[in-house]
Amino acid sequence: MKVQGEPTRSIWVEADGWTVGIIDQTRLPHAFVKVKLSTAQEAAHAIRGMVVRGAPLIGATAAYGVCLAMREDASDAGLEHALSLLRETRPTAVNLHWALEGMRRVLTPLKPSERGAEAYRHAAALCDEDVAINRAIGGHALKLFQDAWDRKGRKGRLNVLTHCNAGWLATVDWGTALSPMYLAHDAGMPLHVWVDETRPRNQGALLTAWELGQHGVPHTVIADNVGGHLMQHGQVDLCIVGTDRTTAHGDVANKIGTYLKALAAKDNGVPFYVALPSPTVDWTIHDGVRQIPIEQREGTELSDVTGRLPSGEVATVRITPPGSPAANYAFDVTPARLVTALITERGVCAASEEGLLSLFPERRPAK
Repeated sequence: MKVQGEPTRSIWVEADGWTVGIIDQTRLPHAFVKVKLSTAQEAAHAIRGMVVRGAPLIGATAAYGVCLAMREDASDAGLEHALSLLRETRPTAVNLHWALEGMRRVLTPLKPSERGAEAYRHAAALCDEDVAINRAIGGHALKLFQDAWDRKGRKGRLNVLTHCNAGWLATVDWGTALSPMYLAHDAGMPLHVWVDETRPRNQGALLTAWELGQHGVPHTVIADNVGGHLMQHGQVDLCIVGTDRTTAHGDVANKIGTYLKALAAKDNGVPFYVALPSPTVDWTIHDGVRQIPIEQREGTELSDVTGRLPSGEVATVRITPPGSPAANYAFDVTPARLVTALITERGVCAASEEGLLSLFPERRPAK
């Protein structure tokens, strides 16, 4: 995608051939700052501190974290230490574990002297695969956008609601839920996006709005609790979100508040779609509410807010009373029964085990 007209990915290898460049997403939208990672510890901090976030980008950053570790210690012990260090950074996003297991599988059979170059090759391939997957998701979802536009008689504008940030900042490029928005806008569809603010970290207000603005997509930021009201009054034609982990039965873990949007959509007959790359499917679990681990983060993310003052200075202020504790659940689970369809790189399917297996038959258990 583009930043100030320049094609940009969310992660890259710098000109020196080994340090890893990322965008400090904690500084957006008030400043566009690039950061260099030179150690696995720095990569782990970037993931844990949400300098990078979004399941696909977390996986890509972890893969490059292993690359950096192999420059320091490519022994078996060094590899296991790096994998363990990076695995502990974020518990909910399954792409993290998928990427690390891929690095383990590729590097373990090699001699230590061979691991560095192969690690970088595999991480780069993982990133290129993510870009291709997300572009394919966008193409399949675009057809659903076009169907919704046809149902409106191609009159007015197509109103889409999204929650959190599932754009190119959450992936390597294109994004998942935002990918079809870019395609629809570029195709000339009169698209308008309702952007949930997404408390407590405000990824919608800070990141999704910034992304859409950079690309020229019409959008409006709304408080998290406005979505149901808009749906009641016919101002939402469809909802589309991303996911950090999807069960084999189609339950979806996404940023906290997604479940409430799905309930409102169900009550008002609004299609609720989930865009997901196949590495986000956790085929080992079936009951999302009971089995998906839900990350609980620092309460300061809820009690404190960062913004730009009238003077232009960026400052962090506390908005809750001193002494009031804060419970900061980062994700919730939307049961498959509330999901109209899942959109993957292979096509659209029902949010069910049979639906997923129809697109990924290689995952069907052998009889």
